[in-house]
Amino acid sequence: MAKAIPSRAEDYSEWYNELVKKADLAEHSAVRGCMVIKPYGYSIWEKMQAELDKKFKETGHTNAYFPLFVPKSYLSKEADHVEGFAKECAVVTHYRLKNAEDGSGVVVDPEAKLEEELIVRPTSETVIWSTYKGWIQSYRDLPLLINQWANVVRWEMRTRLFLRTAEFLWQEGHTAHATKKEAEFETKQMVEVYANFAEDFMAMPVYQGVKTESERFPGALDTFCIEALMQDGKALQAGTSHFLGQNFAKAFDVKFTNKEGKQDLVWGTSWGVSTRLMGALIMAHSDDEGLVLPPKLAPIQVVIVPIFKGNEQLVAIEDKLAPTIKNLRSKGVSVKFDNRDTHKPGWKFAEYELKGVPLRMAVGPRDLENNTVELARRDTKEKNTYDLAGIEDQILDLLEDIQQNIYKKANDFRSEKTTKVDSFEEFKQVLDAQGGFVLAHWDGTAESEEKIKEETKATIRCIPFNNELEEGKCVYSGQPSTQRVLFARAY
Repeated sequence: MAKAIPSRAEDYSEWYNELVKKADLAEHSAVRGCMVIKPYGYSIWEKMQAELDKKFKETGHTNAYFPLFVPKSYLSKEADHVEGFAKECAVVTHYRLKNAEDGSGVVVDPEAKLEEELIVRPTSETVIWSTYKGWIQSYRDLPLLINQWANVVRWEMRTRLFLRTAEFLWQEGHTAHATKKEAEFETKQMVEVYANFAEDFMAMPVYQGVKTESERFPGALDTFCIEALMQDGKALQAGTSHFLGQNFAKAFDVKFTNKEGKQDLVWGTSWGVSTRLMGALIMAHSDDEGLVLPPKLAPIQVVIVPIFKGNEQLVAIEDKLAPTIKNLRSKGVSVKFDNRDTHKPGWKFAEYELKGVPLRMAVGPRDLENNTVELARRDTKEKNTYDLAGIEDQILDLLEDIQQNIYKKANDFRSEKTTKVDSFEEFKQVLDAQGGFVLAHWDGTAESEEKIKEETKATIRCIPFNNELEEGKCVYSGQPSTQRVLFARAY
């Protein structure tokens, strides 16, 4: 099975595409630019969802749901917002079909034209802020901390499974606050939630920082982000949190009576991550044999492959391991016992390697006699024999070690591929030779930022938080600079 995947060195893009399909994560749908997320892929997304949802609720947020359709006039109310999304919008113009007179099928009924076109949501700021106007009257109604799990549509012309599709799944938080300080705190808090999730659960190190004006979310005053590095040396924006100021409150006239009895505009934020995290997870860790999944997000953490001839041996193995399976599940470990007699053990080994299952246990008749099992790690390919007695604790320790090892490998790779440069020649050489993150001085102008992008295809991924001030010269213009920023070629 795994041999059908091209190697990363041979063709990274094709390796990714084939891995997504061969590992049963997703496939292209009949609708151009859209995807079908298959059960195994969706189960990983569900684990991401569950943990993120828990973190949102721990920080005081609650879930709601808002309409899929946005009146066109709503997008017109915030100029930067509509300009940012206008080219990606899918528009509903009619509400009815009818049979064609020539019997060729159905056609749009010209008599069923909508009075106002509806936009299939590319994001929900406008429809949510129009709703908040009715929910917020007093400072007692604030803060309003809402998240929704939903799908959105952005009419992408060049698509890739998980990374960029016309429709994708995500969560979007939208909050309203009485003061600027509270909204700024919320914006920073949520990007830290994303960073903690990426590092603790996805085992993926990220840089946190603020976007430049040209990379900012349309309608925001500031955009904070987390940036991760993929194995091909390209960066991937893995999550964003936006300080909206009072822009959307002004656009939709969302005011509240403050403690002094005066009317004031509320302050807003929005933040989100999407199924793009699935692409990040795949590209950050997987190898030429298939997926490598961190145990905390693996749908199957331990797979047991019995090696047997006939039903009698299979039943003996099942009976012997039943207490172990029960104990592991009681400790929160997801275990699969693969008792299929339609596939040989070697085929199963390859299948679970392809699917990135962190630990594989093999048990045969001789193991039963010796009271032992063989455990194989997906991350290092190591295989060792263990006593069955106390195997549950061994497995828990191994799963934790695998989680940490996957993170360490990714972090070491990022360190190796993060380079400080002081000239534009060196900047280009590093990007062409190894890719990765480049820390370089920038003069703060949009002109230099755009020229660098034109000449190298590298963008400023972020201005890192806690950036040390350092006098220098912009690598492009030679003008004075007070700090280095993070550049990379990116997805």
